[in-house]
Amino acid sequence: MAVFTALKSASSRFFTPCRLRIWELALCKRVTWLFLSVQRYNLSNTSDSSIYNPTSGLERYKDLQRYFNRKLKATYQRFSKTHNYSLVYGRCHEYFIDGDGIYRIDKRQNEQKPEQVLDLGQFSQWGGGPEREQRVQWHIQRMRLSPQEKYLAATVKTCLREEPRCVIVKLEEGNFLSLDHPHVTLTLDNVYSFEWATDDVLFYTTLERLRCSKVFRLDLTHSGSRITSVFEEPQPDVFVEVALSRDQQILSINCNSRTSSEVLLIDKTTQSLEPRLIQPRQHELLYHVEHWKGRLIILTNTGPRKEYQVVQAPLSEPSIVSWVPLFVPAAGTAVRDMDVVGDYCVLTVRTPAGKTVLNVIPLTQSKEVYSIQLPSWACAIETNKLGLAEEHSVLEFLISSPVHPPVQCCLYPEDGFVLSGTEDGSFPEMQGNFITSHLDARSKDGTLVPVTLFHAAPTECLNKAPLLVHVYGAYGRDLNMEFSPEKRLLLEQGWALAYCHIRGGGERGLSWYRQACSEGKHRGVEDLAACLLHLFTSGVSSPSLTALTACSAGAVPVGAMCNRHPHMVKAVTLQAPFLDVLGTMEDPNLPLTLEDREEWGDPVGNPSHRRAISSYCPVHNITPQKYPSMLLTAYSGDTRAPLTGIIRYTEKIQTAIHAHFSMHQISESERAPNIVLNVRPGANHLGPEDFDVMVEEAAFELAFLYTELDLDLPRIPRKRKR
Repeated sequence: MAVFTALKSASSRFFTPCRLRIWELALCKRVTWLFLSVQRYNLSNTSDSSIYNPTSGLERYKDLQRYFNRKLKATYQRFSKTHNYSLVYGRCHEYFIDGDGIYRIDKRQNEQKPEQVLDLGQFSQWGGGPEREQRVQWHIQRMRLSPQEKYLAATVKTCLREEPRCVIVKLEEGNFLSLDHPHVTLTLDNVYSFEWATDDVLFYTTLERLRCSKVFRLDLTHSGSRITSVFEEPQPDVFVEVALSRDQQILSINCNSRTSSEVLLIDKTTQSLEPRLIQPRQHELLYHVEHWKGRLIILTNTGPRKEYQVVQAPLSEPSIVSWVPLFVPAAGTAVRDMDVVGDYCVLTVRTPAGKTVLNVIPLTQSKEVYSIQLPSWACAIETNKLGLAEEHSVLEFLISSPVHPPVQCCLYPEDGFVLSGTEDGSFPEMQGNFITSHLDARSKDGTLVPVTLFHAAPTECLNKAPLLVHVYGAYGRDLNMEFSPEKRLLLEQGWALAYCHIRGGGERGLSWYRQACSEGKHRGVEDLAACLLHLFTSGVSSPSLTALTACSAGAVPVGAMCNRHPHMVKAVTLQAPFLDVLGTMEDPNLPLTLEDREEWGDPVGNPSHRRAISSYCPVHNITPQKYPSMLLTAYSGDTRAPLTGIIRYTEKIQTAIHAHFSMHQISESERAPNIVLNVRPGANHLGPEDFDVMVEEAAFELAFLYTELDLDLPRIPRKRKR
């Protein structure tokens, strides 16, 4: 199971910008997109009549947007055969997601036509509000198969709401879609996580106002169904999920906050299926559990400096007094994930040098711990955890980077080697002849901050290259560095891409996160400024050719740095930005405020927290000055990053720029910044699911960057007149 499920839960302002996976294109159908407000400044003089033109901003980028729309679709098509792990293996069938539902193929037969077991068209319904004339498009979020392949459970979701719907399908031989064989047994609303304990018992959690606190048990019988409450978490900052061990023997109820964990286990071999507590919650004790042959393999932060280490305990005596250390990672190593494969525990770790490594720990005493070095460009790793293949002693995984498409790999821990999916089984070290450089920037307090740089030309030739800088730095989460065709396109067009792993993220372990949590948030802002300065002094680009990009909570260090050092970048793009930290943390009625006070602080009950937030909060530190051009993309259905804060930020930026240029004469060669607010309808924090709409959004962002950085524009073919 994934060991950091709670930290990746819905109860955070975390945004995954790489949404446009080519293998999900078929799930999408076209919907309408809308610019609610596009603001364009034209400050050639200080007269009020020239200050604000509300319509020219959109048209400024239209031609380039159409060009990049075509380029992006062609780029996605080039990588249409990228590997993915959407297969679920049953005893007799393989199940997979296609555009209009879930299909299966009988493994016992060759060359047969896939059989549809769930049709998404059944869940399309008319939308409300302004979208009344449109069909709402559903897509598959996740699916789980019961042990003997009797039922399939899947959550279906629409971008109009956060809460998914769970559909229970009874699996039978024959045509699922015929009227004589009704197959949808039951639907459950607001289901977030779910796992089968037996063929007739499903445990699940419900999502309410972005919080999971309740676990239910669904019993399916010949006479109907019965739902009973199993567990309810009273603490408002705790997120609850259910998960299944990799060997499928243990079902766990994971209750995690930012600073503590509590896990209850359900042994699937027992008839009662009653939860049993492992270790009661303790402040600053985090732990995540796997199962191996009657023993618990636990990843917990009881190591040196409260970092993660691996311990084990008997299933019969699971509390902390029975925990025996099994493996302590090297100092400075950040543990990202844990799997138990056969008789081995496999840790995915990031070294102090920024490299991704697999540590293989034997659970018997017959072998020593060893490490597998992955290619230097490997930044993201995705392990196959669902629908486990018949061979449990092999770990299948994908490695990728923002500009390197996924490579399928298999780890054979017994033999100690990794086989990749390339023709010769080796790792391609230089995919596309791109260079991956690992740099360190010295922050204000002397801390070295890692920077990952992707470029095509040697570093000494990058002084005139446009630079796109990515940042996040919150919730102990790493920057998203999965493959993105948009980033690949930029690199092919001569850009350099920098990923700044500032404090507050998880790139260097739990202590890296703790240093920029609550009252330490200013360190992330200082880290970002240091990273930019280090890139420039290293000969990489210049402020006039540099743009910053961030999503969700990553907008906080970006907005704070723009207030302090607005001349360090020329343009900024923000998606679903979280900008009003102080106003949000003051309002306990908002969905995530109580949970997020561990991250940002409590300005209501703690004066020092209020002073700290007030010192960096983007919306509360805007002053009259020349800001970078900004593109802010917001979503009308977003409940995590309140739209009111984004609008307030935009209005204050406009007022500040107006005030600045009213007081200072602008030269003929100087151009005032453009502030563009793009509010998209009918989408939540993760944005639209429709492929065409997402590509259109990405194309507009590229058009904005090229225009605001004054780059040589690609040649746009003109239409011939008849």
